Amino acid sequence: MMRPLLTGIACSAVVMTGGLVGVFTHQNPAPAITKSLSSTAQPAHSHTQLFAQTPTTASSLTAIEKSAFDQINKYRASKRLPALTWNAAIAEQSRKHSQNMANGKVPFSHDGFQPRVAAIAKTVAYRGAAENVAYNQGFSDPATKAVQGWIKSTGHRTNIEGNYNVSGIGVAKNAKGEYYFTQVFIRSR
Repeated sequence: MMRPLLTGIACSAVVMTGGLVGVFTHQNPAPAITKSLSSTAQPAHSHTQLFAQTPTTASSLTAIEKSAFDQINKYRASKRLPALTWNAAIAEQSRKHSQNMANGKVPFSHDGFQPRVAAIAKTVAYRGAAENVAYNQGFSDPATKAVQGWIKSTGHRTNIEGNYNVSGIGVAKNAKGEYYFTQVFIRSR
């Protein structure tokens, strides 16, 4: 069986919690990835931590996903970029990753990105993929805080402004009140 080739992968992460104010960023250059999905090549990573004080309120996770997605498309429109199209299969993979991070099954990271893209590839033929992850706690509007954090971070913003046309966002909340976000971007064929 022929596996699809990854011609471009980029990953970014952002962390926001109530409390102190500070920023931390780490980036590795993105390698050119042209091997099959079974490759051991590592994707680029960008991590940003932002801290602020704001109270939180309960919101529907579906509404938070939609809000974040709409804000991403609004930002893309402000840059004269085409809107991303929502894809349920991408959102499902994103949601599973957010749930796994929220439940502590996997660390806050891009671990398992290639298998997520492989699962998406069963329904969406693609030429490129990227992922942003975030978590925050203590905000009345967790979607806006996640999107603002992504836009302020070069690595995340690069993914948001990238040549992608379909996407999905998954959000999960744990018992501590932490919201975990995963957005996968796909450039379909």
